Amino acid sequence: MDLINNSKYKIVLGSASSRRKQLLEMTGINFSVKTFTVNENFPSKLIGKEISEYIVSKKTEPFKKIISNKQIIITADTLVWFNNKCFGKPKDKYEAKEMLGLFSGHTHSVITSVGFLTHKKFEIMTESTEVSYKDLNRSEIDYYVETVNPVDKAGSYGIQDWIGMIGVENIVGSYTSVLGLPIPQVINKIISIIEDES
Repeated sequence: MDLINNSKYKIVLGSASSRRKQLLEMTGINFSVKTFTVNENFPSKLIGKEISEYIVSKKTEPFKKIISNKQIIITADTLVWFNNKCFGKPKDKYEAKEMLGLFSGHTHSVITSVGFLTHKKFEIMTESTEVSYKDLNRSEIDYYVETVNPVDKAGSYGIQDWIGMIGVENIVGSYTSVLGLPIPQVINKIISIIEDES
């Protein structure tokens, strides 16, 4: 990470997610965190990655007024797409249990879009990962939701949690993207921006 840390660029994570912060910390990259509260509603006609890319654009908008030279601001949004429907964070435990019941025995897509804003341009990168659950029984779903209360998690679960350990049979794509930030791709993009704009 020396190329990034020794560059003149300052990395800013524009996300309040503790998981995204932890993931970026694990890379050894030096960064700060700055967040704005943004309404995450989206037009109903959008599907799949159009939704996460739309929300990332909204999350980036406030930063356009304050970004300075030699800054890279990273924003992100993660959603679950299943049966042509978007699943974000559940409203309550009841909805969380309903979601997990729907995913049981099926494969869904976890889509994470990441925005990269510099003083010159704004780009979005999107990763889609297929996650397959075994048939979850009611007691497994109830135990997880009552123990973890995953109301802050897109799709009502964290793949790193107990439910992911006992329930996820297969994933195709980026594991860290399911966690909220596709780290190898993000690092490569940061390096590319530094090299292109230097």
